[in-house]
Amino acid sequence: MKLFLLLFTLPLLALSGIPEEKVIPIEHVYIPSGFDDNDNVEIVITGFLPNLCHKSPSAKVRVADGQVDIKMTSLYYHESNPFCPEMVVPFTETIQLGLMKEGVYSVNVNENSEFASSSVLRIDHASSSAVDEHNYAYVDYVEKKAGSNIVKLKGYHVSDCFVLDSIDYFTNGEDTYSILPKLKQVKEVCPMKMTQFVYEFKVPNELNYPKVLLHVRTLNGKSHNTIFVPSEK
Repeated sequence: MKLFLLLFTLPLLALSGIPEEKVIPIEHVYIPSGFDDNDNVEIVITGFLPNLCHKSPSAKVRVADGQVDIKMTSLYYHESNPFCPEMVVPFTETIQLGLMKEGVYSVNVNENSEFASSSVLRIDHASSSAVDEHNYAYVDYVEKKAGSNIVKLKGYHVSDCFVLDSIDYFTNGEDTYSILPKLKQVKEVCPMKMTQFVYEFKVPNELNYPKVLLHVRTLNGKSHNTIFVPSEK
């Protein structure tokens, strides 16, 4: 039986081939502003897989000497594979860079390839030792509706002693809105009590880029990222 399975499997393996790692096309690199040396730094990369021969996009990151080098690749199966129809598959990857020292960094994605991209990342000096100066709502989903600049921030509070204080935002001047859903504490005692919330936020029309990043700050220095297409002004 084992011999039969082996003889049956070998032709399939030969047909599909062993995947190799290939650099993949990059559409855009989003770099939110406002990070300091006490933040968990993130950038967001969008791109596409040329066809279904490409699987599982992933990033390899190296930070050294004022540079952030990122290699975006996928597992690639040979085009003779019958399971590789021609279909472009877009992807959005949040790249975790962790804590970084104050300074200006050159961000290079897929350097020395036909899909190379370069940007600049600025890390400021933290004004305090706290990870965050504010308590933020834990947003785990952003609901969008085509043709509308109104989005719904959905998630939950870890306690009912917190309520929304304000939703502030700032931009990097190019392609990203950093959204800060700030909370205020209304009770002295905060029991663990999960409470769901839905907050509406109107995405402004301050940036001219056709697809902007909504970088929503959440609990413990984390964030929720989503690509948004603004409606016409």
